Amino acid sequence: MKRFTALYFLFLALLFTLFYANTSIISTLINDGQTKLTLTFLKLFLEPGQLQGIDIWIDPHYKIIINQACNGMIPLLMLWAALLAYPASWLHKAAWMLVGYAVMIILNIIRILMVVAVTMDHGQSAFYWIHDILGNALLMGGGLGVFILFIKSTSNKNSSYSST
Repeated sequence: MKRFTALYFLFLALLFTLFYANTSIISTLINDGQTKLTLTFLKLFLEPGQLQGIDIWIDPHYKIIINQACNGMIPLLMLWAALLAYPASWLHKAAWMLVGYAVMIILNIIRILMVVAVTMDHGQSAFYWIHDILGNALLMGGGLGVFILFIKSTSNKNSSYSST
């Protein structure tokens, strides 16, 4: 457990540095691409004209801005760090990272659409609860679910990790 925890935080720091923080052109391109992908999927479900650039208009005076913090990368990288830290083959980890990526994209789109729908129905006062509480719980719960399925699919019989 100590080894997993240490590796988790090491991988988390590396992944955030490489893929999220504005440390290089690569991380900027990844985040911009992820944000564009999110916006592309959202456009399929929003009303015509509701999405303008990175803005989702709730009413003429209120909009939700989809930026780097909304593209789903933070919970995805937390999931990936856990997958990388867990004792399993690299091929198994890579396969589950792809599964996790697909699941997290879908959940993030659902989260944003929930935020839009609830905010449109109940006004700006509902934004905090649907976005910060329920929306983030959806992403974290989904990531935890993927991680649990990954663990169940992993054979630890030949693991080099100790249980300490």
